[in-house]
Amino acid sequence: MLAIDPATALWFIPFVLPLVIWVSWSDMASMKIPNKAVLATLAVFAVVGLAALPFTDYLWRWAHFAVVIFVGFLLSTGGLVGAGDAKYAAAMAPFIALSDWFAFMILLTAVILAAFVLHRATKASPMRARFENWESWTRKEFPMGMALAPALLFYLILGALGV
Repeated sequence: MLAIDPATALWFIPFVLPLVIWVSWSDMASMKIPNKAVLATLAVFAVVGLAALPFTDYLWRWAHFAVVIFVGFLLSTGGLVGAGDAKYAAAMAPFIALSDWFAFMILLTAVILAAFVLHRATKASPMRARFENWESWTRKEFPMGMALAPALLFYLILGALGV
């Protein structure tokens, strides 16, 4: 069972949902996660988090951001992840309860695998023609925003359901 309070998750879901669509779509179309989407995600946490979380928890969750942005910077500098992916992961981090980090990593792994298969299957299908200008079709890199963003949404939905 996840540690996130169902009421907390319910607070975040309506605000996170459009950002998840924006990040996923943008990364598939242009292989970039816009800085505005990263900042909007942080802004949702900054504002909604004040209402959704006890104040002490809210303040500690900002440490999640700091740790993930630092690790993401190192990984990005080493060429292991894209800079946009690292920034977005850091913006996602405050939404995730510290005690849920391992469960979230398992969820993220499953979503990455599913998103990869879905992306590659769509790339090889006639449906690709509907989105023929997407840069992700021609690049060998995978648009990780297509997995990161939905993983956050699925985490919140599972939390809201009390799973």
